[in-house]
Amino acid sequence: MGASTADGVAAEAALVAVEREIAVLFRRGRARAAEMSRQVHPALEGVAYSMLGFVLESGQVRLTDIGLHFGVGKPTISRQVKVLEELGLVTRETDPLDRRSSLVSLTEDGAARYLAARSGRLDRFRLMLDGWEPEDLAQLGSLLGRLNDALGEPKLG
Repeated sequence: MGASTADGVAAEAALVAVEREIAVLFRRGRARAAEMSRQVHPALEGVAYSMLGFVLESGQVRLTDIGLHFGVGKPTISRQVKVLEELGLVTRETDPLDRRSSLVSLTEDGAARYLAARSGRLDRFRLMLDGWEPEDLAQLGSLLGRLNDALGEPKLG
């Protein structure tokens, strides 16, 4: 077996390992997102935590931009935002630049609940990664950023 064949086999094995680990990461991420949403409010499901984070970072965001960010249609986002609004976590108002559009922002309670849940999440990350060297953490962050760029996902703070 030549060097290029061996390199090809090693590269394929590495790619399979990466795919497997990313699948585990995504599966655990979906479960964690649902858990984080319930920490914000027991009535929330799945994507609500991430949606609140996007609205917090945006300050005020169009309903259509939320849908574009998460890759879902307006009816789905409207339903999700309606639940958040009914729970007092977000407010929706007419966009003064386009009266057909709505602007969504967090309420004071929504921001406080989101930030409390995020603080707990960061504490868990600190515990999980406590023994890691700062250089390893920086490299992990850099590699995950490259992966997110390759996936076409915007980076969130």
